Amino acid sequence: AFLELSGRSEIKGVWKDSVTLPCAYVPVEDLVQQTLTWTVVHDKGSGAIIRRDDSGDQVLLSEYRNRVSIPKDAPGNVSLLILSLEISDKGTYTCQVTWRDSNNSLIAKEITTSLEVVKAKNRKRMITKDWGPGLTLPAGASTSLSCEAGGSPPISYRWFRRGPAGTAELLSSGAELAWPSLRPSDSGTYFCEAHNR
Repeated sequence: AFLELSGRSEIKGVWKDSVTLPCAYVPVEDLVQQTLTWTVVHDKGSGAIIRRDDSGDQVLLSEYRNRVSIPKDAPGNVSLLILSLEISDKGTYTCQVTWRDSNNSLIAKEITTSLEVVKAKNRKRMITKDWGPGLTLPAGASTSLSCEAGGSPPISYRWFRRGPAGTAELLSSGAELAWPSLRPSDSGTYFCEAHNR
């Protein structure tokens, strides 16, 4: 059983906006997640922000109460969502996960992300959604990818599929890219661009 947490070493968030600090792993059979703790070190000190165990999620630092959450029903996705960023949220965040294996021994891993909080200049910004290592879906399923950006309207969107040797194929000029019925040939890397004036 091989477990690795994946995330990003640094993230810029925009003041007053929300930000997701990614932390994810691919679940492994026989390994059961026991605890998950997000801790922070910043100017105001350090501490555990939120902890998840069998009894649920507890927010431990009052300044984060009602503005942090971790996805509920996405096994392996233990990313931290922080709402309405404050300048003082700047700091170093650590995602720590422990698992119990079939012999009842504990395995622990952690990754660290530094968060910078910036004031938006002209509110032209991209909201990037990162699906971690990717999205795996069965053939025949329907799905869609949506792109959203904040900024001065009108905003136009374009979806591309990454091709060989850095080429890109333009697929649609809407905010949403939808597949009524997926085929194996739809596998690939897709990305979206947003433009305003």
